[in-house]
Amino acid sequence: MSRQVQITFDAHDPKALSSFWREALGYVHPAPPGVEVPAGTDPLDAWDEFLARAGVPPELRNTKSAIEDPAGAGPRVFFQQVPEDKVAKNRVHLDIRAAPGLQGKERMAALEAECDRLVALGATRVRRFDPEPPLSLGFLVLTDPEGNEFCLD
Repeated sequence: MSRQVQITFDAHDPKALSSFWREALGYVHPAPPGVEVPAGTDPLDAWDEFLARAGVPPELRNTKSAIEDPAGAGPRVFFQQVPEDKVAKNRVHLDIRAAPGLQGKERMAALEAECDRLVALGATRVRRFDPEPPLSLGFLVLTDPEGNEFCLD
């Protein structure tokens, strides 16, 4: 029997970090349980109202957040608030497959364009690795707004 996978990030600001990754991955914030979110309405606003009605104090309303693949194919990504800072390089990281099937200059141009988009959302560019055939087609390393490394592949 197979298992579903959820990827979990420790974060200082779960709502902000989940919003970055929502845009980076093309995911969505799910609606609160039993709540119909009208089109054009931000599900995070619906969550604020839901948590207020449930009696959750304001200081606890940003302790968790999640995003999901709208097509249901990718894993759910969960963000949980933690007090400690990130102190070391990630041993596991996400790769965003931004240029599948592309090679050479066309591939690197596609990765650079995606890098520009993500930097505008709050990512930081760390390093470019040019193609080194036959083992590497080239990739870029970035960090998200809280310093978690990821690659554009």
